[in-house]
Amino acid sequence: MYINHKSGSVKEMNEFLNINKPVGVTSHDVVDQVRRATGVKKVGHAGTLDPLASGVLIVAVGRDMTKRIDEVKSQQKEYVAVVRLDGKSDTDDAEGIIELIDVKSIPSESAVKKVVDSFIGEIEQVPPVYSAKKVSGRKSYEMARKGEEVALKPQTITINNIEILKYEWPELAIRVTCGPGAYIRALARDIGTKLNTGGYITQLIRTRIGNFKIADSIMIEDLSKSGDENHDKL
Repeated sequence: MYINHKSGSVKEMNEFLNINKPVGVTSHDVVDQVRRATGVKKVGHAGTLDPLASGVLIVAVGRDMTKRIDEVKSQQKEYVAVVRLDGKSDTDDAEGIIELIDVKSIPSESAVKKVVDSFIGEIEQVPPVYSAKKVSGRKSYEMARKGEEVALKPQTITINNIEILKYEWPELAIRVTCGPGAYIRALARDIGTKLNTGGYITQLIRTRIGNFKIADSIMIEDLSKSGDENHDKL
């Protein structure tokens, strides 16, 4: 609920909020904070960001907007990621158990670009084992945490573009534009596998979902004092 200060009336809040999620909290943590800040119970998010990741998290507030979450999820996304190329991780990011790889031949920039470009287009991608994908009705990350073997099927995704921002061994910074369902952690893993170096994410920022841009996002702590300027539309 929120107060319309012009009329003094109390209305049900129905908005998409463009929140800049900080590193170290879950997407569900942000939803809980928005719920407390707005007083609205019906709140959901349009696309999970892992605790290691930051950036644009669209939070639907109110019954009408939560019904439209899939509209946001289906839109094109943009990420900036830093990939470490001299090891691999069981979670495909720096929060997992890291296995260092003794790389005998450091790939050249041209070799890296050739491999990176090979992932542009419609591709088959196996999701990370530590993800919310379900196997026989169970979440794969729950099975993995118990030490159970998890076999996930590849899914067809679209990588619209990958731009190399910087390559300085062993780190590769990339900007990725992709469709729904793509895992940037899995992309980092697969790039590293193809380079024979290993690869995992050390930094990930979602910079855009559709028309929602990080430049227009707000921090969660500013929600209660910033008013209607925090709200956005599709």
